[in-house]
Amino acid sequence: MQVAVVTFDGFNELDSFIASALINRCRKDGLEAFITTPTPVVTSMNGVEVSGQRPMDFIPEADVVLIGSGVKTRDVIADDRLLAMLPLDPARQLIGSQCSGALVLARLGLLGGMPVCADMTSRPFVEDFGVTVLDAPFHAEGNIASAGGCLASQYLAAWVMTRVLGEDAARGSIGYAAPVGERHETVERVMSAVRAGEPALR
Repeated sequence: MQVAVVTFDGFNELDSFIASALINRCRKDGLEAFITTPTPVVTSMNGVEVSGQRPMDFIPEADVVLIGSGVKTRDVIADDRLLAMLPLDPARQLIGSQCSGALVLARLGLLGGMPVCADMTSRPFVEDFGVTVLDAPFHAEGNIASAGGCLASQYLAAWVMTRVLGEDAARGSIGYAAPVGERHETVERVMSAVRAGEPALR
């Protein structure tokens, strides 16, 4: 199973790298994430240059697509050429957004009446699309999920791992990355957030 972590110029490092790194803890189980970019090199909001691992034409074959956030997301959704590179299909793909990535899902018309999570800066712009933004870090319905706040990327990653490989895989990855001495608390907090954010699991 392959995951495209879509990463545009101006991206937030925490959003793309945390999700990718946590998911890649499950590489041995057949789940692998790739930083997916519209150009060979993208530059983060803090000036970090990163070479993409996959081009955008990887997206149709990915089983999971996570849309990262950044300071240029509003430019992205105004660019029809970039949007055409995102042929997302929630009928066969798990699709997630991180913070301002919710703008992309809204612009593509994938949300319907579904509420989302987003960061506080992006919230008013998401609401301009008529989408309800929750005061929560994570929400999922069916094959679409969203996370709000940079460190909520761990919830998005845990959702992907749980859906693809089961809860034990997610617990293992989160537990490995947890601060020393806080493993149990971290794992339980993350998994509780994922369960609370997905009505079907309640």
